[in-house]
Amino acid sequence: MKKQHWAILMVFLVLLVDQVTKILVKTTMHLDEMIPVIGDRIFIYFVENPGFAFGMSFGGAMGKIALTVFRLVASIVIGFYIHRLIKRDAPLDVILGLSAILAGAAGNIIDSAFYGLIFNESTYGTVAEMFSESGGYAPFLQGRVVDMIYCPVLRGTFPEWFPIWSGEPFTFFKPIFNIADSAITIGVFYLLIFQHKFFKDA
Repeated sequence: MKKQHWAILMVFLVLLVDQVTKILVKTTMHLDEMIPVIGDRIFIYFVENPGFAFGMSFGGAMGKIALTVFRLVASIVIGFYIHRLIKRDAPLDVILGLSAILAGAAGNIIDSAFYGLIFNESTYGTVAEMFSESGGYAPFLQGRVVDMIYCPVLRGTFPEWFPIWSGEPFTFFKPIFNIADSAITIGVFYLLIFQHKFFKDA
């Protein structure tokens, strides 16, 4: 299979899994609902990200639009760069890593651009509907990113001698993320692993 076909397959599969999981969560769970998957280590935990990473906002409505446009432009640039690397016969490792990043960025762009139009509001007691008669919850580019994977790797309590947080409970790795975020993270680490090939052939 040609390298461009591998790149297309990577983007397609990541987007498919990302969007299917988001739509399933959005249409079957109410906001802030949590379902244990593996004990107290892995959960499906439905939250919505209103802005930047980890729920941080970015300058209100205009800031959110600017952020989405930036993500879109960055995705286009990455797409053209992948095309260029394929033409230069760059290593498949590099192409797959960049393709994973592109797919992840595109997955979250879809949420931001269209979810506000095609879903009604998710609340703490109501499950959202797709293409509801009441309409969407936000205009174009104002949608929220659906996050659902929660993996609190380590929980405990700081010892009494620990400064500032003495005796307080802690959770290691609290971010809630999605398949698109995972693809971006894996793609970045993959490129770091194969950076010798990247700098040699890019």
